[in-house]
Amino acid sequence: MSTYFPKEGEIARKWFVVDAAGKTLGRLATHVAEVLSGKRNPRYTPFIDTGDHVIVINAEKVRLTGLKSESKVYRRYTGYPGGLREEEFSKRMQRKPELVVEEAIKGMLPKTKMGRAMGKKLKVYRGDKHPHEAQQPQTMAAG
Repeated sequence: MSTYFPKEGEIARKWFVVDAAGKTLGRLATHVAEVLSGKRNPRYTPFIDTGDHVIVINAEKVRLTGLKSESKVYRRYTGYPGGLREEEFSKRMQRKPELVVEEAIKGMLPKTKMGRAMGKKLKVYRGDKHPHEAQQPQTMAAG
């Protein structure tokens, strides 16, 4: 008896909508990362991308617990000497809340070619409107 592996044409990808309003950022990110990677799919295979598409709405209404909202800092390095750039969580939420949610979710995906492909199936929007009605997404409760 041989192990069954799904072929590329057999993978039926669904579309889900997750409302981030009032949800904790980390718990939302783990839930969405599981769906993107296909771990909730009965045909899950570690080396095949069997995940679904996820649309996250109301990204500006996500929250952090404890004192993280005052102490969390996003750092990146430009590659130049003295090129460390820092931005506080509150400023980034005002400027671009979609980026906060997107980085949290993509940080929980594999750091490989397949992980980048999984990340492309994620769409994050600031408000409660999204342009993906044609895909007939199903509403999904996060966490």
